[in-house]
Amino acid sequence: MSNTEKQKKHFWQKPKKPKELTFEDITIVDGDMLKRAVGSAALGNAMEWFDFGVYSYLAVTIGKVFFPGGSAAAQLLATFGAFAAAFLVRPVGGLVFGPLGDRIGRQKVLAITMIMMSIGTFCIGIIPSYEKIGILAPILLLVARLVQGFSTGGEYGGAATFIAEYSTDNRRGFMGSFLEFGTLGGYLLGAGLVTALTAFMPEQTLLDWGWRIPFFIAAPLGLFGLYVRLKLEETPAFQKHMEKQEALEHSKPRLTLFQMLSKYRAQMLKCIGLVLLFNVSNYMLTSYMPSYLTGILGLSEMSSLLLILVVMFVMMPLTLFWGHWNDRLGRRPVIWGGAVALIVMAIPCLMLIGSGNMLWVFVGLIILGAIHTCFSGSMPATLPALFATDIRYSALAIGFNLSVSLFGGTTPLITTWLVSTTHNLMMPAYYLMGAGVIGVITVFTMRETARKPLNGSAPAVANEAEAHKLINKLRLRQKKKDAALNTPK
Repeated sequence: MSNTEKQKKHFWQKPKKPKELTFEDITIVDGDMLKRAVGSAALGNAMEWFDFGVYSYLAVTIGKVFFPGGSAAAQLLATFGAFAAAFLVRPVGGLVFGPLGDRIGRQKVLAITMIMMSIGTFCIGIIPSYEKIGILAPILLLVARLVQGFSTGGEYGGAATFIAEYSTDNRRGFMGSFLEFGTLGGYLLGAGLVTALTAFMPEQTLLDWGWRIPFFIAAPLGLFGLYVRLKLEETPAFQKHMEKQEALEHSKPRLTLFQMLSKYRAQMLKCIGLVLLFNVSNYMLTSYMPSYLTGILGLSEMSSLLLILVVMFVMMPLTLFWGHWNDRLGRRPVIWGGAVALIVMAIPCLMLIGSGNMLWVFVGLIILGAIHTCFSGSMPATLPALFATDIRYSALAIGFNLSVSLFGGTTPLITTWLVSTTHNLMMPAYYLMGAGVIGVITVFTMRETARKPLNGSAPAVANEAEAHKLINKLRLRQKKKDAALNTPK
């Protein structure tokens, strides 16, 4: 049928009335299962960031153990190079685990990524030093980091999807913010453990074997996380999607990677832009700043460790605060406000940090941390809402990890190189401002998703009373629309 024929047909035919929402169409979320799902997803993210906290805080020590030949700056660069290498393989993990999560379920894939992550982290702790096995030591370190990166490729996208699909529409932002609460908790645990070891262990003992202790803790943490995840049920949204697929005589053919990238090009670009904003500020603060304070500004190692720890501790409740308020105010205003604040405050914050005065350094770090919580409290609910249920895990895993690999995980390496090459200590500020500009542009292209069902999913509520209230609200709205259409002009 041609467009002209369609227009003629539509000219005289009344438009079809939308299917009325029934009680059976609405998902009533099990509160206990939701809490377990949120806890499980947050635990996996905590495990990932426990490793990042340990690795970042031990960057100088790891450089001496695995790259002993170069200068202090060269060792730091090599250590961050191994750190960044894990991010280069993350999109590969996303390509493998994302489609798998859309095919066999979110819960099964998240169990696999959990055990792989813990194995990779544990293995770093048992690698002999460069003095013992020579060049094989940094090679094995790189391999362990690649295993971590591969597994992490399926972790964040799956965890964010898992929480988003389990949550009610009205509280998705708040529930999602616990994912980043877990991030900060894991980072604090890892960084706090390293700080304690640094404080109470002689430097040579730390260098000889003490640095391995935090990596050994990954094994029991991973086993506990695996146990928790295996006890969970699949998300209600995915279950309903699979039921629909089974009810069809011919299941909807799955999109190839190129078909998905082409069909969802706009959403993928939005995802990449948001993740860039989120992760540049994240890795600048959590992974680069400890080494910047020690190696560039000359602060004592203990002072810089404690400063970042306190900032992380302050960020934890602020993340939940913005998680709550982006459900009320909307995702767009909160993220936009954070991006603008990053552009305006990046230079003043780096000037405060660069002063070397402990009080002003702390103030600068706290401001950057507070700005970042606008993103950490909003992104876990914002990113899954960009994609439909049937491709949500795949698209989010690919888009998220592509952006993290190119712009997030490379932040410490690129910023270290920029400062080393230009001798300009304000380079981190300019890098943050660039991320803020991209964030502002991306937010303007987004639609608001707060308090709305996920794309391709049924409305989700907390109880039967909310379900009936929603149905009555939609019926009243439809009556008003019908009355407006029937009113003579």
